[in-house]
Amino acid sequence: MHKKIFIVFALLFFTSCDELQNVVNQLPQGGLGNEEIASGLRQALDLGIDRQVSKLTQKDGFFKNELVKILLPEELKKVDKTLRDVGLSKLADEGLKVLNRAAEDAVKEATPIFVDAVKGITFADAKNILLGDDNAATLYLENRTTQALYNKFHPVIENSFTKVGADQIWKNLITRYNNLPIVFNKVNPDLTDYVTTEALEGVFTMISVEEKQIRNKVSSRTTDLLRRVFALQDHR
Repeated sequence: MHKKIFIVFALLFFTSCDELQNVVNQLPQGGLGNEEIASGLRQALDLGIDRQVSKLTQKDGFFKNELVKILLPEELKKVDKTLRDVGLSKLADEGLKVLNRAAEDAVKEATPIFVDAVKGITFADAKNILLGDDNAATLYLENRTTQALYNKFHPVIENSFTKVGADQIWKNLITRYNNLPIVFNKVNPDLTDYVTTEALEGVFTMISVEEKQIRNKVSSRTTDLLRRVFALQDHR
């Protein structure tokens, strides 16, 4: 009887130890406080911009990247199909490509906006974000900066539309479509708004790619701060 009681007690003891160890594993170690963890998260986001978002600024950075390629909005899919049906496939192809070209140009011009957004963000509970999902820091940044970034990024996209000739190409494309005798419902989409939103989403997607690498590959933690901070989440 005493032996059975001892076994039950031992099982409870070791189970409790395991649970306690899980808690300990999640606590900051080595004197790392909330602000230092927050600095590590900002550094990870900065690397996302430097290593991943910079890829978007190159030719075909959006257009040939299936993670972020800007496709036509729903209302323009019928435009695309109709133009192809009447033998204007080349114009339709150019319309899609030039939307991505505008995004590539705009992100190049607006990279400092994203860098400033990362610098200005305050992580109220950095430890919970550190111990969260693989894109927790990126999602936190996105939730707290999207509207402000949109307001700053929209005029940059508008300028890029003109710079790469997207405004004229789409004016011609929409005019040709609206003038077709088979078209009864004319279209006049706000493509600047659409591309601004899609390009922002692409930026956050690429930042999250780098965050995931830093979280899961020790070799991606290229600074002492990153190594110390992200070591805390290895036992999640």
